[in-house]
Amino acid sequence: MLRFLTRRLAYGLLVLFGVVTVVFFLFTVLPGDPARMMLGQRADIASVEAIQHELGLDRPLYKQYLHYLNDLSPVSLHRTDQRESLIFLDEEVYVHKALLTTGKLALVVKHPYLRRSYQSNRNVTEILGSAFPNTMLLASVSIMFAMLAGIALGTFIALQRKPALSRGALVFSVLGMSLPSFFAAIIIAWVFAYVLGDYTGLSMTGSLWEVDDFGRGEYIAWQNIILPAFTLGIRPLAIVTELTKSSLIKVMAQDFIRTARAKGLSEYRVITRHAMKNAMNPVITAVSGWFASLMAGAVFVEYVFDWKGIGVVIVDALEHYDFPVLMGSVLLISVVLVMINIAVDVVYAWLDPRVRLH
Repeated sequence: MLRFLTRRLAYGLLVLFGVVTVVFFLFTVLPGDPARMMLGQRADIASVEAIQHELGLDRPLYKQYLHYLNDLSPVSLHRTDQRESLIFLDEEVYVHKALLTTGKLALVVKHPYLRRSYQSNRNVTEILGSAFPNTMLLASVSIMFAMLAGIALGTFIALQRKPALSRGALVFSVLGMSLPSFFAAIIIAWVFAYVLGDYTGLSMTGSLWEVDDFGRGEYIAWQNIILPAFTLGIRPLAIVTELTKSSLIKVMAQDFIRTARAKGLSEYRVITRHAMKNAMNPVITAVSGWFASLMAGAVFVEYVFDWKGIGVVIVDALEHYDFPVLMGSVLLISVVLVMINIAVDVVYAWLDPRVRLH
């Protein structure tokens, strides 16, 4: 199991390295001068050159790339004899702890540094740190809703063995897959928050934290997560329902199920202890992929419902060409997805030990 986990971690690090490389070169060659974006109408040649030098944009591309990797790495190098360097960041940029010092270089441990926003000059880590928990909460609630409802519905349809229910589940799956998140968000917000708003008590827009109108400060508005979570959960719900139904029907026809019944086990024990454990493998695999889709779809859904998460941050950064925020958002989402995929692989290997051989 340790060897299996080591291979998955190495593969995950390789994927992240590829993502970092693609993100850096993609946003580096995009049109637009960050120095002029930051200075606005006050831009003059001397100020632009000073900002470009401060951001390292006047350096060769390969040195900018090494500089960026050094920023992101939790173990990085610093020069100790000068404030600026062509490759290494000065050590006052972020908090760090020196591990080894040799001459003019120091090997330090630090948090990954995602640079600063071109627009607000805030640390990108701070911006993402305030928005990402909302996105994770929304995606987690959505996937939990899809898993619980989809497994329950798929199990019910599989055990009933009625052709009409199976065809209905297939139609539901196709419709759920074909419904774009942005369009679904608009329709659901209009129906449940506008047309039926007097009955549901839900608002068309709102985030997790709201400000009280009577001056009593912020409070958590849990009702605001209902509509965006339901919107995000529709598509994975349809897939989980169909996968659970199909997988459980196949498992129930296997020889070990007949053997379990022949031993005198109750039908409930046969289903819960034997059938469900083997039927969940494709469902768990699909959930990991769909969590990635939820993270991407959350950009549109958060924008429609004004849910203050990564989606709103990304849209704002796109409007203002705020490349550090965009790059940090992409990298953060990539790290989370790689970690989720590794965790799913471990769970999958626990459910099916044969997976560890690959």
